[in-house]
Amino acid sequence: MLTQPDHMPPMPEGIPRHRPGAPHPTPAAVSAGQDLLFLREEELRAAQDLMFFGYRDFTAGADAMLEEQGLGRAHHRVLHFVGRHPGMTVGDLLGILAITKQSLGRVLTPLVEQGLVQQATGRADRRQRLLTLTEAGLALERRLFERQRDTVMGAYREAGPQAVDGFRRVMRGLMGPQARAALDRARREGPGRP
Repeated sequence: MLTQPDHMPPMPEGIPRHRPGAPHPTPAAVSAGQDLLFLREEELRAAQDLMFFGYRDFTAGADAMLEEQGLGRAHHRVLHFVGRHPGMTVGDLLGILAITKQSLGRVLTPLVEQGLVQQATGRADRRQRLLTLTEAGLALERRLFERQRDTVMGAYREAGPQAVDGFRRVMRGLMGPQARAALDRARREGPGRP
């Protein structure tokens, strides 16, 4: 790992800074993207810009659809995860969203009142509340997904398969251990299973 001059701000763990005047690795000597590990602060700030603007435009179409129903992004997250895992418990949803019961209550109540989410008592444990989307909830979640699917599909096509793989790796790298574990568990269990 390269050392940094004292006048440079510290870099995040695992991202060495390129020293001025030091030769960059040649493309033949490294795999694709390897030389990008030597990032300057400005390049990291540019990455933040990309994430902020990308997220803004990724969510814009869905936000407009949700607003028509008096809902927001927090409601969309519930619709997404309950739609992906029908019959999931409130506890599982709390773990995925990493929010308090009180916060989830504020989000879940309007979804139930609007007839988008239904709650059932657990069969094995009567204290559990199992969540599923109603027909109206499934229809709304599908429209939201299709709107964002088109955005992602266009970006993937424009970027190409290597960039798609790189994007997945970067997004996974941004996740903390809990989020990675939840994602891995969801992939193992597959959609449609709590």
